[in-house]
Amino acid sequence: MIRGVKFVTVPVTNQDRALAFYTETLGFRVVTDQPYDAGQRWIELRIPGADTRIVLFRFGDARKPGDNSDLTFWTDDVEATARELKARGVHFVMEPKREDWGTAAAFADPDGNRFGLSSK
Repeated sequence: MIRGVKFVTVPVTNQDRALAFYTETLGFRVVTDQPYDAGQRWIELRIPGADTRIVLFRFGDARKPGDNSDLTFWTDDVEATARELKARGVHFVMEPKREDWGTAAAFADPDGNRFGLSSK
C-alpha cells in the first residue's frame, strides 16, 4: 500500500544557487548532498516537521526549470508566511488571496519554478 510521497524533484540550472535559496531563504534542511554523476550532485532536502522531501536536480533538456511545478506547500498562515518570505527576498507571482476554501499565494525560486502556498 502506498504510504506517502517520498520526494518531489525540482529542476534547477545551478545546484549551488538553488541549495542556498532552499536552505537559507526557505529554511529547508539538507538530508543528502552527494555526487550523483560527473556533472551533478544528489541534493535531497527536507522541510522541518514534514516527511516529504525535495530533490534539486538538473535534468538537462529533458525537463527545464521555470515551469509551473504543480507543487503546493501548506502553512498555518499564508499571509504571515508570505510577508516573512518577501522580507527574505522571495518573489511572489501571486499575492495571498482569500477564497471560500482558504487562502493561497504563489512564489518563484531563482530558476523561475513556481510553487503554490496554501492554507491546509
